[in-house]
Amino acid sequence: MQLSEHLALPSEATLGHSCVPVVASDLRSSANELDSPRLSPHFLLGEFTKSSYPEVYNIPSHVAIENMKRICGWLEVLRDRYGSPIIINSGYRSPQLNKKVGGVATSNHVTGCAVDIRCSGAEQAIDYAYILKAYSKESQQDFDELFIEKNRYGRYWVHFAVRPKENRRKIGFLNG
Repeated sequence: MQLSEHLALPSEATLGHSCVPVVASDLRSSANELDSPRLSPHFLLGEFTKSSYPEVYNIPSHVAIENMKRICGWLEVLRDRYGSPIIINSGYRSPQLNKKVGGVATSNHVTGCAVDIRCSGAEQAIDYAYILKAYSKESQQDFDELFIEKNRYGRYWVHFAVRPKENRRKIGFLNG
């Protein structure tokens, strides 16, 4: 076993703890994240910008970085209340990357206002959504989108977005 297999992601989540198989590229990308700037105490910029398409430009603007920091405030609360590390599937996407992955042109991911949070199943997705919605109510802060999503392979994630203003409080379930 290699030393890199013992390293935890910067968010302290081990790669082997998810329902997604660990591949060598996952280990390389997590090692690269160790040099990434912090957005908050437990989340790094590299976690928000990682991609399966390294050939596609994916560098955020300063405005997008500020938007990611805003989301990280919510993710820190989620992490604390759920009691375990949070794994980010997707965060910031440049317009080029967003197009490559089939995202809509108006996606909150393009402005750094959205994050997709990996879930081990439906129950964890519901727990995450409940915590985020409850925090919104008690803190009197709005969010833009809170969706529990499931792809055709049965994998779940929570899509969560917070804009600087004009948040719409859209909540739903999406099947892919």
